[in-house]
Amino acid sequence: MKPKRSSKAINARHLAIGDIHGCSHALDALLEHVAPTTDDLVVTLGDYVDRGPNTRGVVERLINLARHCNYIALRGNHEIMMLDAMVSDSWLRPWLGHGGEATLASYGGAFANIPDDHLDFLKNRLQPFYEVETHFFVHANARPDMAMDLQPDAALYWQKFGDPGPHVSGKTMVCGHTPQRSGWPVHNNHAVCIDTKVYADDGWLTCLDIESGRIWQANEAGITREGSIGD
Repeated sequence: MKPKRSSKAINARHLAIGDIHGCSHALDALLEHVAPTTDDLVVTLGDYVDRGPNTRGVVERLINLARHCNYIALRGNHEIMMLDAMVSDSWLRPWLGHGGEATLASYGGAFANIPDDHLDFLKNRLQPFYEVETHFFVHANARPDMAMDLQPDAALYWQKFGDPGPHVSGKTMVCGHTPQRSGWPVHNNHAVCIDTKVYADDGWLTCLDIESGRIWQANEAGITREGSIGD
């Protein structure tokens, strides 16, 4: 699927949601807290599966989200590992050891139990990146000297956040993948990472409004809080 660029209504929001990792209660609480409208654009940054207790519920919720708002789903490295594990014995054990056991349990312990629409979402609906006028969204990272349509998979899906330099496009990068144990996003002048380790006991799921810098968070207990990227 070719990545698309955004056009949105005046006063609509660009909302990025970090790594969900099977935490359906946190996702439900966050979406209720943020209350995206039909004019808002929601971009989820990948890693919907593994680690948390209810991957099945997360995927179902995201499929339904696409029916009610402008929604872009990116691909994460955990979706890649899961799909590889379904067809390759060499990937099965590594995937199970990186949270795949929880995913398989949520589908009744067998790949055969995964509904067709869930497989279609994971295989065909996920994009490698997404761009708007001032920002671009990726799962993991991007080479700063390389246009987005030339980015290697190693950067898009696997590279840790570190302290990335400014991208050649001049746009701000919004990414996940690198869990922030503080429970709060990390940023520099041209990049922000919003993976706040929701699957941990003290973790949070984060949503960022890229225009205002406003942050909403929820955890698996359904507790919510708010702040700003500058806090």
